[in-house]
Amino acid sequence: MRTGSIILEGGATRGVFTAGVLDYLMEKDLYFSHVIGTSMGACNAVSYVSKQIKRTKDCMIHKDKEHGYYKGLRAFIKERSLLDMEMVFDKYPNEIFLFDYDTYFTSDTICEIVTTNCITGQAEYMTERQDRERFMDICRASSSMPLLSPIVEIDEIPYLDGGIADAIPLERVLEMGNEKIVLVLTRRYGYRKGYLSAGERHLYRKYYSQYPKLLETIEHKALDYNKIIKKIEELEGEGKIFVLRPQEKTISRFERRYDKLLAFYNHGYDYMEEQYEELLKYLDI
Repeated sequence: MRTGSIILEGGATRGVFTAGVLDYLMEKDLYFSHVIGTSMGACNAVSYVSKQIKRTKDCMIHKDKEHGYYKGLRAFIKERSLLDMEMVFDKYPNEIFLFDYDTYFTSDTICEIVTTNCITGQAEYMTERQDRERFMDICRASSSMPLLSPIVEIDEIPYLDGGIADAIPLERVLEMGNEKIVLVLTRRYGYRKGYLSAGERHLYRKYYSQYPKLLETIEHKALDYNKIIKKIEELEGEGKIFVLRPQEKTISRFERRYDKLLAFYNHGYDYMEEQYEELLKYLDI
């Protein structure tokens, strides 16, 4: 195991790029002492720590609708959930694409899952190594996109997508003092997040009026994201961090087409293969 941190950005279905990267690293038996992931990045993180090559790929890329996780507009209007979270965080790990809880819980790797506390509006970096149900609830909370997914309660506290408060937890890792930091992004170089429109702000204020701190965080999200991206580009230029990001046009975060998803997964795998020797040099291996 290599001492250092690997940070995994979210991005919903864009996370198949990260899955390709991690599958290549797992095939090379290259693991880090610390993994931290936000939203879809958290889902990738836990499959990496459980050492399950292609598990995330199998969960996200399939031709048939039997294991699909999109509910559709009608269900969204009725249930306020665009995705079938029961499928993803119950049936997938426990019945269909079995999750190796034993390997995960006994791993020496520290795995942090980023969530957003709706009351404080702050990011929380959560871990769980015993309770299977609580563990999957944390994963679900990290992936529960605002407006599109229900709030998840953990220990009677409401949580939503970790990407609201800390989409790319670089500062968290820098505070830990690890000298080697690898970052997997799901957007191309130069991307900056757009600010909320008046209509979007109205929707957020309508649905989360009881959580004023959360609303503050949501409204500052683009600014905070763009600041951290700028810092990433500066540190990358100085050779202090190693960044992997898509080199091709990215897919939509709700992409459903099999060929598009598979191509983006393969891009992640192939790009990691291309960059592997450079990664080893950075890690002093």
